[in-house]
Amino acid sequence: MNLPELGAFLRTRRDRIRPAEVGLPQGPRRRVPGLRREEIAQLAGLSADYYTELERGSADNGVQPSAQTLVALARALRLNSDERDYLFHLAERPVPPSAHGPSAHVQPALLGLLDRLSNTPARVITDLHETLVENDLARNLLGTSPAHRGPAASFVYRWFTDPQARERYPSEDHPHHSRVFVADLLAAAARRGRDAEVTKMVAVLRRRSREFAALWDTHDVAVRRMDHKKIVHPTLGIIELDCYNLLSEDGRQRLLWFTAPPGSPGAEQLELLSVIGTQDLSVTEGTAPEGLSAAESETGR
Repeated sequence: MNLPELGAFLRTRRDRIRPAEVGLPQGPRRRVPGLRREEIAQLAGLSADYYTELERGSADNGVQPSAQTLVALARALRLNSDERDYLFHLAERPVPPSAHGPSAHVQPALLGLLDRLSNTPARVITDLHETLVENDLARNLLGTSPAHRGPAASFVYRWFTDPQARERYPSEDHPHHSRVFVADLLAAAARRGRDAEVTKMVAVLRRRSREFAALWDTHDVAVRRMDHKKIVHPTLGIIELDCYNLLSEDGRQRLLWFTAPPGSPGAEQLELLSVIGTQDLSVTEGTAPEGLSAAESETGR
């Protein structure tokens, strides 16, 4: 592992990011052109001391960042695909898939937009509905996304195999969402071609869910770009919202956000979400550890 080069690379990438790009105030006393170390650490879910050790790049500190830590740093530093791959090479870690999966590299343009949606529930997902990154309001609204691997990382997969995944939606709306999910998955499968990940997911879903198999055989296909949803919130009750999708150029990722007309009950409930917080919310999509404390523990510090 080339720790000195890794540290130098992290410093140069940090220096080029302006606070406004990640939703931070410029401030009159800022003495560095880019972000401070503690700011990058916070964005990546790491401790400031751990990130400082990474930048120092000394072999004496015994730091060995995990793949999960590197993924978080690539997102926090807004690295493009080439830079992300270079970071993994410096750390002597296998480069993860760039297009899909829970460790996929979030496209910087979508991540930049997500940063600006501080008052709107929003998340970046793959075309298989795997959550890559989300803001606090999205967690407040939908529950924390689970830390699953494989097919179970997909919300579409869980929708048809785990009844608990449907609890945030009124039962009368389930048939509609099922049709939308399958039509969107058909579009993703066609776009990916002979993709082993999609092939495996579809085969398992056909075996485990009669509903999925019947819908798949209709061959109804449509990319989901907009939908009107009712969300069953454990504290606020039913919230009616419009859900929009902004797709990346290759269609592999999308920014998903929720909004409501000004003055509507949904708009008022969205304002309450930031006040309520997450401390009293039941989680319906599984539980994932906050930040990357697990990733830090893998380093053996």
